[in-house]
Amino acid sequence: MSTRSHSLLRAGFSLALASTLLLAQKPKSNKEVAAINAINAATTVDGRLAAIDHVLTNFKDTEFKPMLLQMALQLEAQKGDYPQVMSYGQRILDSDPKNANALITMAAETARRTREYDLDKEEKLAKVDKWAKDGIESAKTAPKPPGTSATDAQWDDQRKDMQAQGWEALAMAAAVRKKTDEAIADFKQSLATGATQDPATLLRLGQAYEDAGKFDDANDAFDKAATSPTANSQIKSVAASKKAEVAKLKASGAKPASAAH
Repeated sequence: MSTRSHSLLRAGFSLALASTLLLAQKPKSNKEVAAINAINAATTVDGRLAAIDHVLTNFKDTEFKPMLLQMALQLEAQKGDYPQVMSYGQRILDSDPKNANALITMAAETARRTREYDLDKEEKLAKVDKWAKDGIESAKTAPKPPGTSATDAQWDDQRKDMQAQGWEALAMAAAVRKKTDEAIADFKQSLATGATQDPATLLRLGQAYEDAGKFDDANDAFDKAATSPTANSQIKSVAASKKAEVAKLKASGAKPASAAH
């Protein structure tokens, strides 16, 4: 089961916030103004990334660097370009070691790509655990960026959603380790923490319940994912498929997937 909607849902506010801050600050020259305007005028992810890189390369002392790096990080996550996610994430951490957005994005993207039989599985999952836990703690007190038009309530919701994504990264790491009870608890914590419940997280919770042989709970989670106000057609299709799968497993008296490990 794979869906990327959760990162897109939570990246949306971050990108909007970044664009607002770009407009609120003052470039140092007309050339920098033009370069910044090119970022806001870009209509594609690749176009915006190219415009960001142009500013970072040609205006090395730009005051926009921290925000541009975070914009690039979220856009690369949206693209699914893992090496670039890690590159931008590390550039952010080099100057801001407690940056919640970078820590949690790196944790989530690494957890998503780690598989049970990877030779370096534990090394990667140990990083996920550290990044996610550090990111969750940082997100709790992350200050609202100066110049933003976001209200205190909106920023508080953003901090909650960052924490929720951190808990989801921990849950995905636990799932790779086949620690289904831990994964279930962390997915539930993610859903309880976020300002809004992400349907993709509900799908992953359902999968964890299914792996644990808790078929009624799995079915309930898949139902909630399908009926979520933010569920797109992909989410609904996956939920319907998983519900049918659970029904067959339940009828056959199947044992939990985790019991085979």
